[in-house]
Amino acid sequence: MSDNSFDFEATTQTDLVTGKSPWGGHATSPASTPLTESFRTGIAIIGGGITGSLAAEHLTALGHQVTIIDREPAGLGSTAASTAMLQWEIDAPLAELTRYYGFERSADIYRRSLSAVAGLSALVERHALPCHFAARQTLYLAADEVNSATLLEEHGLRQRAGLPGTFLDYTTLRREFGFDREAAIHSEGSAEADPLLMSWSLLNLAVSRGAGLIEASATGFSEEGGRVVIATDGPYVIEADHVVLASGYVMPQFVMPKLHSSASSFALATVPQDPAKLWRDRALVWEASESYHYLRVTADNRIIIGGEDDEIADPDKRDAMLADKVARLWETLGRMWPDIDRRVSHTWCGTFGETSDGLPLIGLVPGTKKIFAAYGYGGNGITFSYMASRMIASMIGGQRQAWFEAFALDRDDPTDKG
Repeated sequence: MSDNSFDFEATTQTDLVTGKSPWGGHATSPASTPLTESFRTGIAIIGGGITGSLAAEHLTALGHQVTIIDREPAGLGSTAASTAMLQWEIDAPLAELTRYYGFERSADIYRRSLSAVAGLSALVERHALPCHFAARQTLYLAADEVNSATLLEEHGLRQRAGLPGTFLDYTTLRREFGFDREAAIHSEGSAEADPLLMSWSLLNLAVSRGAGLIEASATGFSEEGGRVVIATDGPYVIEADHVVLASGYVMPQFVMPKLHSSASSFALATVPQDPAKLWRDRALVWEASESYHYLRVTADNRIIIGGEDDEIADPDKRDAMLADKVARLWETLGRMWPDIDRRVSHTWCGTFGETSDGLPLIGLVPGTKKIFAAYGYGGNGITFSYMASRMIASMIGGQRQAWFEAFALDRDDPTDKG
């Protein structure tokens, strides 16, 4: 019998968010229960943000006994900093992913991402989740070194993969949407939501089916006798048949794969706008460049612009940059869409995780038998989190599929030239 022990030591820090986003409205986080005794559960989910909420909802729907464990009120970590652009288009363009993994594997990943957004939409509709969910088109704008020819190549690959989208030249883009860029790809199939309201409504649904929501800090894990013993910051332990790590951007050291890195991102929201002055169809807008800006509109007509990413994870350094980064975002918004009220209502920044190939980290943690990771990193975090909830449920049920390997934590780094 093996006995594997791991400490939950965060990779860098746990101060994930500074400032305030416009999410949540007047709703409050679901009430958690302090840990007052040791107990056993079927599946322990570490983290009560959007990833843990999606996993809890799906696993309880399948009849599993579930307990969600979080050290703070659910959703107030990285979920509160999300801009919740629920896109199927991945941070790594299909052309780039094809260079890494070949066309067939890359096209399959893109198609599964498209299906994940559709599945998320169906989930919200089925349970009438109150989260301002809305289907949205996307505009992928030429920017920096990505010109019209590069976007046309990307569009051709997407067409070959059977993905939705239309190439827009400068004249058409300017006439139909008003953006002054060389070209764009216009696509159906994405969505938007209030990420806090979505997370909380999913948690409430899971709790209504019997899930527990416990306030505690998991400090270590030990696989003993076919179960996992979770040490906490108090005198009590939690035993589980399986553990799902859904701790957002607080990744324990024993999970850390070589593809992972941490960075910081910044965002602002304007005051509510005149709807007549917004761009057509309230499309999700993002730039085709490595360090891109992105725009979306909230349910109450605020414009959110985010970006100005920086490869730092230290919270003090990140927070010291907030004012300057917000000023840059404000100037960029004025260039991209000038005819609006640019008064600012919310500013925030947060630490996020990313991978060198733009894909998530989902599956069994190497060296363990019962501990699964659900880290939907990058700009598709919520889309990948939905995918993770389905994949991990299948793995727990003994139904591992070959395509899961595309997201394995121990996959090779395709950018590593060493």
